[in-house]
Formats: sequence, C-alpha cells, structure tokens
Amino acid sequence: MHVVATAGHVDHGKSTLVLALTGMDPDRFAEEKARGLTIDLGFAWTRLASGRELAFVDVPGHVRFIKNMLAGVGAVDASLFVVAATEGWKPQSEEHLRILEVLGVEHGLVALTKVGLVDDEWLELAHLDLADHLKGTFLEDADVVDVDAVSGTGLADLQAALDRMLEGTPTAPDRGRPRLWVDRSFAAKGSGTVVTGTLAGGPLAVDDDLVVVGGGSPSSAASAPRARVRSLQSHKAKLTHASPGRRLAVNLAGIHHHEVERGHALVRPDQWAPTRRLDCSLTVLASLDHDVSRRGAYQAYIGSGEHPVRMRVLGAEALAPGAVGLVRLHLPVALPLLPGDRYVLRESGRAETVGGGEVLDVAPVLPAYRARPTRSVDRVISERGWVEAEVLERLTGERRPATVGGRWVVDPGVRTAAEERLAAAVDEAGPLGLDVAGLDERERALLAGLDGVTVDAGRAKRGAGGEGAAGDPLAGHPYLAALQASPFSPPPPEGVDRAELRELARRGLVVEREGVWFSPSALEEAARIVARLLVTSPEGVTVAQVRDALGTSRKYILPVLAHLDASGVTRRRGDLRIGGPRLPAPS
Repeated sequence: MHVVATAGHVDHGKSTLVLALTGMDPDRFAEEKARGLTIDLGFAWTRLASGRELAFVDVPGHVRFIKNMLAGVGAVDASLFVVAATEGWKPQSEEHLRILEVLGVEHGLVALTKVGLVDDEWLELAHLDLADHLKGTFLEDADVVDVDAVSGTGLADLQAALDRMLEGTPTAPDRGRPRLWVDRSFAAKGSGTVVTGTLAGGPLAVDDDLVVVGGGSPSSAASAPRARVRSLQSHKAKLTHASPGRRLAVNLAGIHHHEVERGHALVRPDQWAPTRRLDCSLTVLASLDHDVSRRGAYQAYIGSGEHPVRMRVLGAEALAPGAVGLVRLHLPVALPLLPGDRYVLRESGRAETVGGGEVLDVAPVLPAYRARPTRSVDRVISERGWVEAEVLERLTGERRPATVGGRWVVDPGVRTAAEERLAAAVDEAGPLGLDVAGLDERERALLAGLDGVTVDAGRAKRGAGGEGAAGDPLAGHPYLAALQASPFSPPPPEGVDRAELRELARRGLVVEREGVWFSPSALEEAARIVARLLVTSPEGVTVAQVRDALGTSRKYILPVLAHLDASGVTRRRGDLRIGGPRLPAPS
C-alpha cells in the first residue's frame, strides 16, 4: 500500500485526473461539484497493473484552502504533481512544490495535463518551462507524462509511470508505535464515531485501546480521552488488523465524534510523551523577500493539524531567505511527536509559507540561548544526565538498553562523576560504613556496581563484611579502648561519628545511661563489686559506699546505679540499694 498526494495549482485538473485513474470522484461536497473547485481533502484508490494498491489524497489547489492541502500531505509516500499545459507554472505550483520539499517528500512524478487543448509548439514550451522550475528539486529527474483526462490520452502511460515510481518508493515502516493523524471525523448511522487518516508507525487492530491526543493540554497521553477500536475499514473492506501505510476508517467506541477532529492523533497511551515545546530545524524558502525572526504570527502545520505557535530562532536573531537554522516552537496543545517528524511554517499576517523542517527534540531541557538541538540520542542522554530507558524511547523513538539498575540510561561522564562522589562518601563514612537509607534511588543503583564496596546490614563499606574482631571494623573502635581504660569515669564520645555510636550501641559494644556511655564489662564489674559490698552490709549499701568502692564520682555513680536497678541487679529501698533478682554471686 502506498499513499500518494496530488499537488498543483487550482483548476489544473488534479481531481479530474484522480477520477480518470480510479473511477472515483474525490470531490465529496455538492459545492465542490457545482463550482468545479476542490475545497477539502478528497480520497480515492485503485490497484495498478503490478498489483500494488494505491490511495490518492486529493488536495485543494486554491490558495484560500492551503490549510486543507497541508492537512493531506503530512503522511504520504509520494506526490503526483499536476501542471496544466494550458497555463504552465503558477503560484500554487511553486508553493505546493516547496511544501512537499520541506515535508521531506522524495518521490514523485509530474502529470502535464490538458495536453489536448494545446498544439505541439505550445506543448514543447510547456515542457521547457516545467524543466526550469523543477531543476534542483526532488522532481528534477522525475517522469513527466503528457495526459488529457477527458479524452483518455496518456492515462495508460501515467499508470505505468505510477507503477515505476512506487517500485522505488519505500512503504511506511513498522516501528510498533501506531499513530494516525485524523483528517476527518463524523458520526456514521448505526456505528457512532468514525475517523479517517493514514496509519503510520505501527499496526492497529480491532479492540485496541487508544487515546486521542491534541484536543487540549493533557500532561501525558495516559490522561487524554480514551477510545476503543470497534472496527477497521480500508478502501471499503473490513479488516481485523491494519499495517502502517494504509488509509483507514476507524470506528471508535467510548468517545463522541465531537471530541475528535482534524489535527488530533490516535495513539497508544503508554508510547508517547505529548509535548507543547519542541526544537526543530527550519529551512527558510529562498523566495522570501525578508528575514524570518520571532516577530510574526506563525502557524505550524504538523500531522493533519494547524496550530498557532510562538517561535524563537536559536543561536541567531533571524534567518535569511534560503538559510537553514534552528528554532524553538511553543504549541497551544500537546501533540504526540518524535524527532524526524516534519512540519510547515506559515506566516498568517503575510499569508505566505515561510518554510519548514524537521523536529529534533520533543522535550528540550536546555534554555533557548544554550540549545543546539540535533537528532542524536546521545545528545538527549547527555543533556539529561539520567533518563529512564522507557522515557528515552518515548522522547526519541529509539530503544537503548538501561546502563544502571536495569532502569536508567546514564551519560558516561555523569555516571563516572557520580560513582566517584559515591565512592568518596563510602570512604569518608569510616569503619561503620555509609548508611544506604540516606541515598536516593539513583545512588543506590550505582552502589551495586562500585568495585570493592559491599553492603551489609544497610551499610556500604570497603572490603568484605563479617562479625568479630577479624571482620568487623567496629570491634577495634578507638572509643571502646578509651572506655576500657577508664571504666568508671568514662570519657564522653566527643569526635565519635553519631552513626558509629548508634551502631556500637546496637551491637551491645557500649551502653548509654542518662547521657553517660559505659563499656558492658565496666557495668558487669560494678555489679560484682556491689555484690561483695552487700555481703558485709546485708541491710543495704549507700550511693557513697558504691562510689568509693568504684573510685569514681557522683556524676558517674548515679548512672551506674540506675543501670543496675533497671537490669534487676539491685533494688532501691529508701536511700539504700539491696540485692535484686539478678545480683551475681559474690566473688
């Protein structure tokens, strides 16, 4: 299946030619038939001698209906360019050709129509004039077929030329990401909402769940109006499955036809990141007589839609006629776009086509004065530093394997710097190690790949973990030695990392009572000394007796006795301490 757009000046015979080739009149409205003037898009199809299916999108040629023309050429494979031999090259011939070029159309042929109304000399002049205007364009080497649709002259030659052209024209690729720009929406009796458009990017099937994007400013495709594919039709044939490149009529369930209109797009909800800001290339038409700057009332034609935009030129104040530059566009609604999509830019004040180009970045993160967009996926990663693999695919259309944590694609320089910071934090954390709970999810993902770092009990440290003096760096902590050296007048933990102190207490290597820190062995020795005192003073011992026996001061003995009371070694009776249920045997 190929989709071919007609193009050319008004009244040069585009619709008549399509009717002659297909047997179908692409003019749908009574006004079009009465006036002999195509106003809106028309559609027809045929099968060529080779068996190739061909769908025509017949566009209006009058300048007043240029926006309708632009709605029809956004997703075509090739162009049938029509010039009447009676009139030759005209203003809309030129504008249509430039529009096709900025939209990236690369395949086409030329039909020189109404040849039955001119003599041989005039026809030869028409060919020479045509060659002059096509020189340097994508149609320079295209077949030019003399044809007269009324008499049938040249129709067989034109069909053969169409077959040759399509033989070298690639079909729409299947990237598994369907997108259908809507060019018509209506209510069909007994069926409900029906939309038509050219399917691109991936397949559609009956019962697929889709969203309609472009009719507002949803924060994501997932928040846009939803619909289900009730049925599919292509060229009046019902389908259960449609491949990209087909003209389709899609019957939608769950949505009113007033909620869907030309310029909207049908997409899957989890595959796109609708955007209102995009960076693009802009090729300015050489035929302009003025520079292009941010000053102007611009309309961007993207997909099948027309959108007023604010534009800023990147890296310059303005672009001269014929120049190629970079611009940032601000859309009024969010659209499902990808790098590589094409657009046309018109200036409504002057009613002229300014140029067009290619979308380069659908979610720019740099301010406009710094932005220099390209199609490079590596640039997208570099500017963001970290980006989830699924998000990257939605932004670029390309899938990259996650490089960190099975989730993120990380710029190599950013990753190296983050790993160095994380390794330094582990080293600075001391023997206890770095508390993993204090890291964010990206740092935790990096931690798993750091050489020589292990995580044990929620702490990251150098070397292997383990318990005991041989494997536990806390077992030889200098504060423990200080407590052992002065068991009953222990020094305060000044200079000891708070996290290390908490971990020492959790492991039972230190005991805190009333703000004073003791070694467990000191408290055990105090219990034995009290037991000996109670042998000679069974009625009980005073604070002063225990203080003197331990050789300490009141500052420390009160926390010691509070600990002995709490652990059941002693019990308090007035001003005395007597033996408790856990009093050790005197030694």
